Amino acid sequence: MRKKIVAGNWKMNLTKNEGLLLVEGVLNGVGDTDTKVILGVPFPFISDAVSGVDGSAISVAAQNCHQEEKGAFTGEVSVEMLKSFGAEYCIVGHSERRQYFGETDELINQKIQRLLASGIIPIYCCGESLEERESERHFKVMEEQIQSALQGFQKDELKKIVIAYEPVWAIGTGVTATPEQAQEMHKFIREKLAQVLVDEAEEVSILYGGSVKPNNAKELFSQKDIDGGLIGGASLSAPDFLEIIHSF
Repeated sequence: MRKKIVAGNWKMNLTKNEGLLLVEGVLNGVGDTDTKVILGVPFPFISDAVSGVDGSAISVAAQNCHQEEKGAFTGEVSVEMLKSFGAEYCIVGHSERRQYFGETDELINQKIQRLLASGIIPIYCCGESLEERESERHFKVMEEQIQSALQGFQKDELKKIVIAYEPVWAIGTGVTATPEQAQEMHKFIREKLAQVLVDEAEEVSILYGGSVKPNNAKELFSQKDIDGGLIGGASLSAPDFLEIIHSF
């Protein structure tokens, strides 16, 4: 049975005190749930977030990592650093990292390798742009992203990776993806995984990252191949985030 996951992505928001209050609010309101809850926090918050959720079932994710083990990479953070502070997950390949920092699937592949070798679970983001969707290249783009970023891994490694589908065309564009469109792409991704994993592709959690909010989460999560969400803006409000968590 696939794990149901709701992961927040704070991006570059919140001060220390605001972040601590958010962690406390989520922790106090999450209650008894079989949904895996993950807080994706900026690097400075990792230690405090880990301490804040200590003793609970909530996990902490970093929002990025460097592909090298160590070295003269001023301003970067290694996987081993993340592990030493207690991060259990790490977001890689986010559309903003691709758009603003020029990250490629090949680079993301290296990051995933480093994360898996260190025992941190990658949350691999993939998705097509509005132009790619409108030109009907969305399936081709997704296939290329999946193949490039996930090539070279053994079955037991692939099963550990969490995939987050981000329709970039439906984030901040005024265009909304329907639950049916989201399900169509999630099904396509799982079919591509099945070419390698066969029946074990059913064990991979695929999250939806296209502006999930309290008013659409339940319908999205009811789709057969949508196993949860990577939540952006709504994860900055404890009540909204909790409502999404309980949408299952």
